[in-house]
Amino acid sequence: MSLRTLPLLFINLGGEMVYILDQRLKAQVIPDEKAKKVLHDIVSTMFNRRFMDELFKPQELYSKKGLRTVFDRLAHASIMRLNTASMDKLYDLMTMAFKYQVAMSLTPRDVLLVTLNHIDAIQSFVAESPVISGHVDNVYQLLITNYGKLSIGEFQLIRQTLLNFFQDMHIRVSIFLKDKVQNSNGRFAISTAGMVPYGSEPPGIIRMFSTEGEHVKTASFPSGGNYTYSMQQGSIELQGNRCTQLGTNMYAMNKPFETTISVPAPQQPMSMVREHE
Repeated sequence: MSLRTLPLLFINLGGEMVYILDQRLKAQVIPDEKAKKVLHDIVSTMFNRRFMDELFKPQELYSKKGLRTVFDRLAHASIMRLNTASMDKLYDLMTMAFKYQVAMSLTPRDVLLVTLNHIDAIQSFVAESPVISGHVDNVYQLLITNYGKLSIGEFQLIRQTLLNFFQDMHIRVSIFLKDKVQNSNGRFAISTAGMVPYGSEPPGIIRMFSTEGEHVKTASFPSGGNYTYSMQQGSIELQGNRCTQLGTNMYAMNKPFETTISVPAPQQPMSMVREHE
C-alpha cells in the first residue's frame, strides 16, 4: 500500500463531484450566480490550504465510511442540500467515474495526468474568484512537488492501492452502459484496440537476437486488436497538454440524465440516475 495515495483519491473524487453538480445545476436551470456560489463554496472548502497541507502528509487511505463522511460534509459546504438517497447516487457516480479512469490509464503515471485534468477543469470553474483560484494553484504546486518526480514503480504502487480501494465497487452507471464501456454486471469492458503507452510499440512483433546481442530475426503474430502509437507524452506543466481525456468532464459531452436539483428556496432533493446490480 502506498502512503501517497490519499491526495490523489480525494482530489479526483472532488473533481468528479464538481462535474456532476455543475451538470445538475445547469440541467435544472439554476440562476448562474447561485450556481457559481454553490461550486465556489465547495471548491473553496475542498482546497482549504490548511486541510491540503494535512492531506498531503504521508498516510494510509481513509476507510470507505470515513471518506464518504468527508464528502457528505463537503457537498453541504454550500447553500445546496441533498437528502441521503441523492448523496448516495452522487457518491456512486463519483467513485465509479474515478475507478474507470484508473482502470483505463495506459500507464501508472497517467493517474497524475488524470488528476491534473481535474485540476485544470476546477480552475476554469473558479477563474472569476482570485482567492479560490489561488487555492487551486496551491494544490497544483503540491501535486508537482510531491508527485512530479516519482518513479514509475511508485506510481504503480499508487495505482494498485487505488484499484484495491475500488475493487468491490461494481455499480452500474447509465452513462457508462450507454457508451458500452461497462458491462451489465458492473465491470468495465477493456478494449483490445487503441493507443499504446508513450514509448511503447504496438504488440505483434518478436525480435530475436544472437548471443552477441545482434538482431538476427524478426517474426510477427496477430495481436487481436488495432493499435496506434502515442506520439507525445502527457505534460505536467500548468495547463499543459495531458494527452488523455481521462479526468475531463464527460458530462459536458453527453445528454443530461433525468435528475432534479435545487438550492433553497424551495428545497428539493438532488437526484441522479444510477443502477444497482
